[in-house]
Amino acid sequence: MDWLFRSMTEGALYEWEQAIGDGVFLFSIAFLVFELARYCVRKKLNWALAGDTITNFVTQAFFLGISIVLFYLLYLSTLSWFHQFAVFDIGLNWATVFICIVLADLVYYWEHRFSHRVAMVWATHAVHHSSPHFNISVAYRFGPLDALWTVFFHIPLVVLGFDPFLVLFAETMVLLYQTPLHTEVIGKLPKPIEAVMNTPSHHRVHHGTNSNYVNKNYAGVFIIWDRLFGTFAEEKEPAVFGIAEPINSVDPFVVFFHGFTRLWRDLRNTRQLNDKLLLLIKSPGWRPGRPDSESLVSSRGGAR
Repeated sequence: MDWLFRSMTEGALYEWEQAIGDGVFLFSIAFLVFELARYCVRKKLNWALAGDTITNFVTQAFFLGISIVLFYLLYLSTLSWFHQFAVFDIGLNWATVFICIVLADLVYYWEHRFSHRVAMVWATHAVHHSSPHFNISVAYRFGPLDALWTVFFHIPLVVLGFDPFLVLFAETMVLLYQTPLHTEVIGKLPKPIEAVMNTPSHHRVHHGTNSNYVNKNYAGVFIIWDRLFGTFAEEKEPAVFGIAEPINSVDPFVVFFHGFTRLWRDLRNTRQLNDKLLLLIKSPGWRPGRPDSESLVSSRGGAR
């Protein structure tokens, strides 16, 4: 077990990240071909589905273009600055890599939950949920500022003592794990796996607009966080994918910016300044005079 505690370099970590990322992407493309062939056999392949699939990858390209700027100007520079206040000097080895991934997954749960509960953050995350389809290409469907909020949730990890590059690696692994979860092909897995790990079944629930699925299963890798914090729901009926107010477009620009254009529309139509502020920080779908309990459902489609 000595290899667990053998020191490693940031360069080695970067090489692992690149290799795993490339492997997941190649698998995703191959699996997408299989899914499209399955759609074709079932006579469900049409221009709307094909256009939606292409749009998913175009939004990924837009997202990466923005994220490169955020990555260099915000993410690593911010985490590196906070790292000087680290409480512990945590080394870089496979043991700390595993521990950091577990902690990053816990942080991801709260970051993901935050993105569903705060309207100005949902405006960017809604892009990921806006597809009425559910195949592996949806994993690459991103909004313009999806990378912005991550840094604030990772600051505690670097202050604790984890290397900023290790935190970035752990976050990447959490995201890559979720890629193959975006599929209707795989049913439920054996119960011990379903009890601990996030699975396609659990993630279909998360993307469902069914009233009993709304705001459930935020987990990245381990579904235990949802079980612990009361946001778990089991898949008991087919999920209806999409959002409350469908986009009805596969135009990449419409899809990519729709959350913010709709948020701007709501702000423009709201008169009181305090209500405008509440529109930004309240639950998605909140309106003056509408209880939060209603907005949580209507924002994802269960009540409409």
